[in-house]
Amino acid sequence: MAFFNIFKPSIIEENDQSDYLTIKEEWRISAENKKIFREYEKSRRRKVDESEYLSVMRDSNNVVEFDDLHTYFYTDVGTVKAVNGVTFDIPKGKIVGVVGESGCGKSVTSLSLMQLVQAPHGQIVSGSIRYQAENGKCYDIAKMPMTEMLKIRGKELAMIFQEPMTSLNPVFKIGDQMDEVVMLHVDGATPASAKARSIEMLNLVGIAMAENVYNSYPHELSGGMRQRVMIAMGLSCDPRLIIADEPTTALDVTIQAQILDLLREIKDRINGSIMLITHDLGVIAEMADHVVVMYAGKIIEQGTVREIFHEPKHPYTVGLMRSKPNVDKAIDRLYSIPGQVPNPINMPSNCYFYNRCDKAMAICSNEYPAMIQFTDTHCAACHLYAENKDTVFFEALGMDSQEEQKENHE
Repeated sequence: MAFFNIFKPSIIEENDQSDYLTIKEEWRISAENKKIFREYEKSRRRKVDESEYLSVMRDSNNVVEFDDLHTYFYTDVGTVKAVNGVTFDIPKGKIVGVVGESGCGKSVTSLSLMQLVQAPHGQIVSGSIRYQAENGKCYDIAKMPMTEMLKIRGKELAMIFQEPMTSLNPVFKIGDQMDEVVMLHVDGATPASAKARSIEMLNLVGIAMAENVYNSYPHELSGGMRQRVMIAMGLSCDPRLIIADEPTTALDVTIQAQILDLLREIKDRINGSIMLITHDLGVIAEMADHVVVMYAGKIIEQGTVREIFHEPKHPYTVGLMRSKPNVDKAIDRLYSIPGQVPNPINMPSNCYFYNRCDKAMAICSNEYPAMIQFTDTHCAACHLYAENKDTVFFEALGMDSQEEQKENHE
């Protein structure tokens, strides 16, 4: 929310007027937002035929395909383009890591997939999210009505939230919350069978004395135990896709390693896929098969984990690599990418990384770069490669050679 100095306008510098909104402008934006809310809510409530949200997968080997997804938040100071044209795939049986600094749109992308974006302010504006369901049908989740989404959310698509203490209901016991998932999504489930399944899943995630945990309240468990409960709850119905939103952020290193091993083991056991959201490059290097790098609501580079770590192309990705501590190299201070992310309300039409990039050119300030393909799996959005896709700029950025980079990561 912008600060409005109504009584002392003289203290606002003349060249800073663009950073402030008048009360009249705020009312105008609020009125426009209300019209938008009404249209979206009217569209969400209407009854639609299944044919309106049925689609076709671009590749049958994918479980989910994001295609030019736009998710906006309509605020009193303007429209925040949290996800602004995201396109990537999640293959069957693979782990796709989504990485980027805070506020880049990682979590909003996953919430869009689950239809959990906070309405009415948050809305999927355009684009497609194609999902290959167990029944063989392909659904466009962006157009899917809520009543139909409830049938697959929690059953075929499961999400492990970032902070379990705020995700678990503090007034209900662990067992009651876990049983509810089974009772909702498993046909013919009874209270006895739901309890048996819940205890089975608690044992699966390595919780000792599962019966005691089943009868405990969330506040009686440690952070690592609550995180395991969240994983057990998400896996209760053997989902085809697990969305893990920074599942190890609040955990110590030992528990973090156990959780990651557990996710990898369970993925192989149920032959599912994982969308792993994190800002930890070490976790990405250890877990992911494919990596998607996001910046300011857009994907700026994607490829296999080896391509991203050994041959990063975009200056932002290179900066992330340089920010990672290296125990084999003596340094005075950790590297940090200079500058700040542009205002998400008034995004420029040029490259979003322009004001932070030491390789910026004149064209970077004029237009947003197109995505350039280097291999079948590796692409990046950067003007550096518009003419020569094989340009290597490690030395220009003051980095080690590619060979030394490979040795460091190995």
